[in-house]
Amino acid sequence: MNFEPTEEQELLRRTVREFALTRVAPVAAELDREARFPYELVAEMAELGLMGIPIPEEYGGAGADTVSYAIAVEELTRIDSSVAITMAAHTSLGTMPIYLYGTEAQKREWLPRLASGEALAAFGLTEPNAGSDAGATLTRAELRGGEWIVNGSKMFITNAGTDISACVTITARTGEDEVSNVIVPNGAKGYEISAPLHKLGWRASDTRELSFRDCAVPEGNLLGERGRGFHQFLEVLDGGRISVAAMGVGLAQGAYDLALAYAQERRQFGKPIARFQAVQFALADMATEIEAGRALVYRAAWLKDEGKPFALAAAQAKLYTGLLSNRVANAALQIHGGYGFMDEFAISRLYRDQKILEIGEGTNEVQRMVIAKLLGL
Repeated sequence: MNFEPTEEQELLRRTVREFALTRVAPVAAELDREARFPYELVAEMAELGLMGIPIPEEYGGAGADTVSYAIAVEELTRIDSSVAITMAAHTSLGTMPIYLYGTEAQKREWLPRLASGEALAAFGLTEPNAGSDAGATLTRAELRGGEWIVNGSKMFITNAGTDISACVTITARTGEDEVSNVIVPNGAKGYEISAPLHKLGWRASDTRELSFRDCAVPEGNLLGERGRGFHQFLEVLDGGRISVAAMGVGLAQGAYDLALAYAQERRQFGKPIARFQAVQFALADMATEIEAGRALVYRAAWLKDEGKPFALAAAQAKLYTGLLSNRVANAALQIHGGYGFMDEFAISRLYRDQKILEIGEGTNEVQRMVIAKLLGL
């Protein structure tokens, strides 16, 4: 067993950490307060090669492994979840389906722009009445005269409505008992994108409702084999859970960092509160659980890189780090006391951003269902 990161992974960690500290941290509170999409930061991440980390170089990506990708997501989330989810959703959900299932022509058409960060991609799975029960999708795509005619809607979709969004891959019923995936380009006639949704957290990320009214898409935009959409999106979600799990570790680490610094500065009863055993124990528990969560995430990523079954490890990592980030964010805010309840302190933003990590990419309850099934129960 070797837990030592490679030189390339450590270089990536240092690069992303410096970017997060010097470029993201100074504007994170303002972006959150104004619910403003971070176009400038996305452009800088593109220049650093962060928008296509696991995509091969031949398609414009960095050609790095999944562990490296998880490290980058973790480091961004330590500072700001909105920036992190913009990169993670674009990569795991928007770009990866085209790389995994696209024809060579589709890859050549879409991946260079997406993997380079020139444009963003989205993945449309959730619907107003199909959340955890994703297979209950009602959106339909009917083949007529060489085009898919799409009707339906998608909910809570990330990255679909920005000025640099290029496409969304949606799940749709292409038959009574048949689900397929179809690439819908931005600007397609009949494709309507709502105004940004107002959210508890992740306020600087782009989240929209999408509507399709007789939206015509070329027949060649079918992604992968017709009728294999259910299998495809389950595989996409398995990989996406690794990135969300990395976000859980990153947010927990960021909350711990804030709590540790505050405990060393805040004085009560004549000494820093870090000298009180109750605070020390809370910080000790945080640090220990964060290391456990990080090990789960990196193991899941390593299994994926090795071509081994990783769905169980990914679900376990996602479940654990969602719960972990909840505990750590709550304890970190408690250490801040009344100041933690004020928007001027970053911990309040991390506290709000945390909850979606127990909902998105499969709720805690869904993760337990997945884990139980993979255990053979």
